[in-house]
Amino acid sequence: MITPHPFLPAEAAPAMEEGIVMRIHRVRAEFVVAACDRELLGQDLPVGAAGRTVRISADFYGERLVSREELLWAMRRATVMNLLGRRVVAVAQREGIVAEAGLGTLGGHPHAEVFGMPE
Repeated sequence: MITPHPFLPAEAAPAMEEGIVMRIHRVRAEFVVAACDRELLGQDLPVGAAGRTVRISADFYGERLVSREELLWAMRRATVMNLLGRRVVAVAQREGIVAEAGLGTLGGHPHAEVFGMPE
């Protein structure tokens, strides 16, 4: 059973597990959402051609499974997002948060960084 995030309203209870983990970071005025497909946790993904790697850590992305509803709740409030993996990026694309042209890859996995700009 997935437990709702403390910021999530009680009426938005999780409906199903999607294999996505998420952590919300509060950095000064920023609401940072880091989410990835759960099977990527603990992997060292190659970055660039110099043989470097980046560890996909639970310290950054979290380790608690979240529902689609909870993920969307957080995405709608985020000022910064870091999304990694096929499933989490697909959710962002379906919601119009990330366009295909705005995607990159990290170790062969879809990756998006989204920054909100103040009006």
